[in-house]
Amino acid sequence: MFSHVMLGTNDIERSKRFYDAVLGVLGAGEAVANTNNTGQRRLFYRHGGVTFCLTEPIDGQPATAGNGSTIGFKCGSPEQVQRFHDVAVAHGGASIEEPPGPRPGPSGVLHLAYVRDPDGHKLCALHRPVS
Repeated sequence: MFSHVMLGTNDIERSKRFYDAVLGVLGAGEAVANTNNTGQRRLFYRHGGVTFCLTEPIDGQPATAGNGSTIGFKCGSPEQVQRFHDVAVAHGGASIEEPPGPRPGPSGVLHLAYVRDPDGHKLCALHRPVS
């Protein structure tokens, strides 16, 4: 359904360090960096046919996290969920909500971890066992 997700950042270098490490847990390589024609720096992570992007805001205003917004990342195992969480926290993220682990879901048990990136964006690592 989605081709890409783009988030704003107030510190592109800090975001690169964070997301290189966190998305590396999922198998994504380093970001491709570019500067658009109005001077904002951007990062593009491509993996599994989708793109995750970070940008300095084009309107010149500070980047802000969306209240009520969450970006979910699919993990291949409960252990990968835990690793995503731990790497995020080790690279400047903050653990939020319940500790990583199993939660009841509409189609069985899900393994979840929630963190905020250094700009305050809420991220979810999710493993949904195949039934």
